Amino acid sequence: MSLTDKAIEQIRELIRTGALPPGSKLPPESDLAAQLGLSRNLAREAVKALAVARILEVRRGDGTYVTSLQPSLLLEGLGGAVELLQGDSAALQDLMEVRRLLEPVATALAATRISDAQLAEVERHLDAMREARDDVELLNAHDAAFHRAVVVATGNESLLALLEGVSGRTLRARIWRGLVDDQAAGRTLAEHEAIFKALTTRDAALSQAAALLHVSTTEAWLREHLRTDTARGRDGFVA
Repeated sequence: MSLTDKAIEQIRELIRTGALPPGSKLPPESDLAAQLGLSRNLAREAVKALAVARILEVRRGDGTYVTSLQPSLLLEGLGGAVELLQGDSAALQDLMEVRRLLEPVATALAATRISDAQLAEVERHLDAMREARDDVELLNAHDAAFHRAVVVATGNESLLALLEGVSGRTLRARIWRGLVDDQAAGRTLAEHEAIFKALTTRDAALSQAAALLHVSTTEAWLREHLRTDTARGRDGFVA
């Protein structure tokens, strides 16, 4: 472990133990360095690295503060990275593979924990998707909300942040536009209905199977369209 890594770990330990709770302001650089037995340069590098990771927030003219430490904040950068990968066909297929590995298992977990109120929220977005069959923007918005509501029911904030990050708003919009153009949106809506029906039974295995079918067919559709666009000499399909 490098000296900078050790300095980072020391500050993390202060946060973990509550010596620097969320929202608290770090001591001045010289005081922090003295407290941890570090040089000012090492303390400065450690703070920079933790700010990049969003564990710390540097406010110009005010100081440096510990963030909320919520997974949604700390993993927020993942979504931004996914948006930057939209022009990379191989990366998009990798992301769909990650979604296929995570989402069905998350749906199975949700089936064992979902409340009646949470189930009603999933159904509300499913109904909205049915009403917006030809409106790509609304389909995309309620599709994302449908899946978010399912994963929220797991009670696992880290899982929610990961799945929202790898899904990508732009990628979802591209897929829905292509499905509508291919008149395949009805099939995809039926897959969402199957997920909802499985959740109503609180059957984990059935919910996982329904989610796996949905993600797998979407993944296959995306792979075929990316292959077609590559053959035509285009960098991905038009969003």
